[in-house]
Amino acid sequence: MSDDGQTRAEKLASEIADAILDGTFEPGSRLDEHMLAARYGTSRTPVREALRQLAATGLIDLRPRRGAIVALVTSDQLEVLFVAMGELEATCARLSALSMTPIERRRLEVLQDAMGDLVAQNDVAAYTAANTSFHTLFYTGCHNPVISEMAIGLRRRLAPFRQAQFRAVGRLARSHAEHAVVVGAVLAGNASAAHAAMLRHVSLVEDAFEELRNVPA
Repeated sequence: MSDDGQTRAEKLASEIADAILDGTFEPGSRLDEHMLAARYGTSRTPVREALRQLAATGLIDLRPRRGAIVALVTSDQLEVLFVAMGELEATCARLSALSMTPIERRRLEVLQDAMGDLVAQNDVAAYTAANTSFHTLFYTGCHNPVISEMAIGLRRRLAPFRQAQFRAVGRLARSHAEHAVVVGAVLAGNASAAHAAMLRHVSLVEDAFEELRNVPA
């Protein structure tokens, strides 16, 4: 396991996802296990696990006798996923405003402050990891295991696309500012404001990714 808590397969999945999203591996291309192992300096075992993880996100298709093929993910498909993600996360934020314990609220406040330091340092990798922790606080803070499980599952599927947003110039600061509005509403116990702020945040995440994807190489 690496210093940031990721397994080798998870780190590899993230690196391959980045290569797919930036066009290095184009839709329809075959991802050969031997080629990937040589490219990333690893064995085939973590490559195989990384490909299974990516198949779960929809970035690749695992086909009998052909192996892993880079999928074509359309803007319409992404929009459907992001709309669902926005509604789930907004519901988690609304319920968190009503249900978070004092300790959970304090953890949220502390993490938000710490992420401000990461923005100042322009530490994209650390902010990306902290961002996952940030949203997870709402999944647990809503105190509804059914909604939480649904949100976590969809987040895993969208993870490569959500992480890619932070390659956009100025996105760290904007993300942190959007988080601040959500946190303020939750700490104030304003459920409707928390719902609206999180819904807007996720829609802006989608916008940031689409903007990045449409920038010419």
